[in-house]
Amino acid sequence: MTPKSLLRHKLAVSTLEDLAEGSFQTVIPEIDTLDPAKVTRLVLCSGKVYYDLLEKRRAEGREDIAIVRLEQLYPFPEDDLMETIAPYTNLQHVVWCQEEPMNQGAWYSSQHHLRRSMGNHKRELVLEYAGRDASAAPACGYASMHAEQQEKLLQDAFTV
Repeated sequence: MTPKSLLRHKLAVSTLEDLAEGSFQTVIPEIDTLDPAKVTRLVLCSGKVYYDLLEKRRAEGREDIAIVRLEQLYPFPEDDLMETIAPYTNLQHVVWCQEEPMNQGAWYSSQHHLRRSMGNHKRELVLEYAGRDASAAPACGYASMHAEQQEKLLQDAFTV
């Protein structure tokens, strides 16, 4: 399922070649050309928040942050994730970013897989969380508060 906002999003596109000859990717690597040796922060995410993260990183001109998307959560694609992050040998921070509250979304059910993968990549890496606080409701109900929370989670993804 995808939100309607992505139906016309300028970055959410596939070429005809991708559609005809491509296949499902459990992990989608960084799409911008970054020097892996300069990347010190890895932001992992899934879904619509990716496009917000990408736009923010490009606007800030950050070349020290790679953004990797997990498209399959179960069975967890540990081998694909390890292969995707292998070039990032200078990682100091790894963050899972999601729009959903902490007790909802992928964080709740996948953090143990993510922690194991990051530990296998580099033992001293600690997985951080950037997203909304735990909540019984899936959304706050106020547009202004939603925008404020959204900006905070994007900022946290780049600074936590």
